[in-house]
Amino acid sequence: MVANSMLSAHLLLAYTAYFIGAASPGPSNLAIMSIATKHGRKPALTFALGVMSGSLFWATVAMLGIAATLLAYAQFLIAIKLFGGVYLLWLALKSARSALRPARTTQSVPADASGMVSLKRLYLRGTLMHLTNPKAILGWVSVVALSSTPDGAMPIAVVPGCVVLGLTVFCGYAMLFSTLTARRVYLRIRRWLDGCLAVVFGAASWQLLTSRV
Repeated sequence: MVANSMLSAHLLLAYTAYFIGAASPGPSNLAIMSIATKHGRKPALTFALGVMSGSLFWATVAMLGIAATLLAYAQFLIAIKLFGGVYLLWLALKSARSALRPARTTQSVPADASGMVSLKRLYLRGTLMHLTNPKAILGWVSVVALSSTPDGAMPIAVVPGCVVLGLTVFCGYAMLFSTLTARRVYLRIRRWLDGCLAVVFGAASWQLLTSRV
């Protein structure tokens, strides 16, 4: 009974930590909101699933204990930081260009040859955004550590539970910001929103490229 209570407490702590991290404003969530208001529910949900796929990859790595080993090698973390920083800088430049363009010529999501939104490329973009985020690695290492009891036991439900929470948060943002009201508001503040995205992506890029850890 005591062991079960301890496992439940550690599991709840891990869920809480993951939910706060997933729901907090950041590049991924802001990108989901922007795509939802600009292009609707389906593209936003596709991007959100890409973000969740990247998160699930790092969850698996953390569960297998590989993440802690990789983080011990400074070169690995530096490579991830540099790649992620450059990628976020590229997104910042795209958002800045979008903010400077008239509404009719704005295109901030990947499109295919016919000009239609490419769901495949959107999914890959969401996945890449999370794969190149060092905070995602550190976050999952923390979740695994929080869910583990002093004797080394770890609830098997920690990753599935966090995946459900992540899908709820990311897809919830996609659903909420794809509503007609949200899209009407977006049309009025489009340039301001794209400008804010450029600043957020740029700041995140600068933080990654200049941080020591």
